[in-house]
Amino acid sequence: MGLDFIVLVLMVSSFCSVPLSVLAAKHSYPPQQQQNQKLRFGPNGEFKILQVADMHYADGKTTPCLDVLPSQNFSCSDLNTTAFIHRMILAEKPNLIVFTGDNIFGFDSSDSAKSLDAAFAPAIASNIPWVAVLGNHDQEGSLSREGVMKHIVGMKNTLSKLNPPEVHIIDGFGNYNLEVEGVKGTAFENKSVLNLYFLDSGDYSKVPLIPGYDWIKPSQQLWFERTSAKLKKAYINAPVPQKEAAPGLAYFHIPLPEYASFDSSNFTGVEQEPNGISSASVNSGFFTTLVGAGDVKAVFTGHDHINDFCGKLTGIQLCYGGGFGYHAYGKAGWSRRARVVVASLEKTGKGTWGDVNTIKTWKRLDDPHLTGIDGQVLWSKSFGGMIFCNT
Repeated sequence: MGLDFIVLVLMVSSFCSVPLSVLAAKHSYPPQQQQNQKLRFGPNGEFKILQVADMHYADGKTTPCLDVLPSQNFSCSDLNTTAFIHRMILAEKPNLIVFTGDNIFGFDSSDSAKSLDAAFAPAIASNIPWVAVLGNHDQEGSLSREGVMKHIVGMKNTLSKLNPPEVHIIDGFGNYNLEVEGVKGTAFENKSVLNLYFLDSGDYSKVPLIPGYDWIKPSQQLWFERTSAKLKKAYINAPVPQKEAAPGLAYFHIPLPEYASFDSSNFTGVEQEPNGISSASVNSGFFTTLVGAGDVKAVFTGHDHINDFCGKLTGIQLCYGGGFGYHAYGKAGWSRRARVVVASLEKTGKGTWGDVNTIKTWKRLDDPHLTGIDGQVLWSKSFGGMIFCNT
């Protein structure tokens, strides 16, 4: 992978070049995993997730960048997006990569399957497990929405699923969950201590009298409620019975209407979209469903590329990933970015690893130093969300 990465960097603009110290650094990746293999916290008691929002990938080096500085226009293309993913993987070495929709921009893709292959190529090459959900642009090319998700599910190293196998009727494509077990050799090694939910937030309303974007439907909410209840029951029962559900994280593309509940005084990050929050024009009640289930501590979306904040509402952090892709609209001079989330386990009195103690997040910018910003604790067993200093 190292040689390919260096060649790739030479092909893109100097804005996305990688310091020699990064290229020379030794790195290792988690072993290749198959769809039926489980995720697990590492021996260091951590599980790290890299969120990639809105790549808008199309045809590679022939696809121009949008909203970049004049000095970047000549050499900037989809390959800048590819280089940014490589850099993030090298820097963070995540345990899981989550692509939160608009992975490709179907209108500008000459072949959706080839665009998907190219968009996810860095994740596949890394041998790190990865998953994806759909946005509102993925299906606008040569593949239907179902076709896009089926293609993703068939790709190497992905843990993505078309839909829950136990559910016969559910709206959308790409509704599924993953369990993250405790450290091997500990009391929690066969118990999911962190639950991940992935949902299809749709594309556009199919109801003639309701304009705008789509929403998470009752069938999806019912599946989520039943899955959450099942996981809670397993967690509070033996072995190692617990008093409450394990913490959960939810990933989908279109933000909930409740994202509009914040202003600069009560969130970390920025809101720069001219229209504020681009959610569905109706409220399907999914936020209320999340609050009622009680296990999800944070939600992560994309869609609004130049919003990148996290704000806490009724005990749940509502977060944007921030725009990642160079063929997606952005803001010239405002760096493309990615969000990182780390769940850390509690150290027990016996010196071994227990259940999840904290969930932290920060963002990295696609600048020469991959600058880290806006570090904060999203959730902890003892306290609510708080700010912490970047290191």
